[in-house]
Amino acid sequence: MKAPKYRSSKAQQKGAPPVANDALVMTGVEFLLSMVESRWASKNGDRGPSERGERTYQELDKIDQQIARLQDVAGADESTRQEIQQLRDRVEALRKEMTSHFGAWEKTELARHPQRPYALDYIERIFTDWSELHGDRGFGDDPALVCGMARFHGEEVMIVGHQKARDTKQKVYRNFGMPNPEGYRKALRVMKIAEKFGRPLFTFVDTPGAYPGLGAEERGQAEAIARNLREMVRLQVPIVTTITGEGGSGGALAIAVADRVLMMENSIYAVISPEGCASIMWRDPAKKELAAQAMRITAEDLKELGCIDAIVPEPEGGAHVDHEAAALLLDAALHKHLSELKKNPVKELLDSRYTKFRNMAQFLQVED
Repeated sequence: MKAPKYRSSKAQQKGAPPVANDALVMTGVEFLLSMVESRWASKNGDRGPSERGERTYQELDKIDQQIARLQDVAGADESTRQEIQQLRDRVEALRKEMTSHFGAWEKTELARHPQRPYALDYIERIFTDWSELHGDRGFGDDPALVCGMARFHGEEVMIVGHQKARDTKQKVYRNFGMPNPEGYRKALRVMKIAEKFGRPLFTFVDTPGAYPGLGAEERGQAEAIARNLREMVRLQVPIVTTITGEGGSGGALAIAVADRVLMMENSIYAVISPEGCASIMWRDPAKKELAAQAMRITAEDLKELGCIDAIVPEPEGGAHVDHEAAALLLDAALHKHLSELKKNPVKELLDSRYTKFRNMAQFLQVED
């Protein structure tokens, strides 16, 4: 007796030829997921924890795609939908298990995940009436930094954020999220508009660092960053910064001198990349995992050191799994911290902001 073949309702409506046997596809997905679960549990088959985690994530992404295709053709069959939901639950459970064991390097890989939401993804979901501003009024526009005005829960605000991209054409256009001097000068222009009209400022950090090219240096990269640091310290409006992915060196700090500095749960914030640190300290970039651990670049480490003010939780598995859920969690955190800052007079904000950054990296050593 032949096994029954299942067809999607869409295919039946269009009179398309029979699709592949969905029951066999379901069995294949379940078999693949079982193999991934077994490999993760046994901790075998990979050279190290980061390779094992990256391989598992790639396989889970493929399983997600196959489950999504099954969902499209499931139709009204209740038992099939239940089986699909069980597969989804197992995928999410495995992601949760992986996240609980992540070290500094695994979180670095998550912070760089190509499907992680970028500044414009958050702006689209959290703010309304977004209107982007372009140009530094001196040299040109820099797409690696997006700046503009919007409304946040009905209140007029200004926004500055690093913008990465996912496809090759957009990566080149956005310069891989590495701003030139004109980008930082554009950001400062928007900050001054915020101050002039008394609008709170939100900044979103996600960059490997400022662009180190010859042209950028010729146009005053270091001066542009230094000027932003000075001006942000005395900007007379509330400032809330969120590290959403990579926070790389002065390129990140140039828009991160804020009253409240938040970090997404799986983001990183450091003066140099783990690969760069490993190359300098051990002359071996392959020691990047050791460098990431030693540098203490995760949100938990930096909260403990007093370099940030709060950690924003992410959906199970990371922000790249569910952009909507990540945006909702960030929205709640931004609203909470802005509400608290608005209760303070401007002078208190400035004094507190200055004191906070002056006190960073101060440690007491008690000798016997």
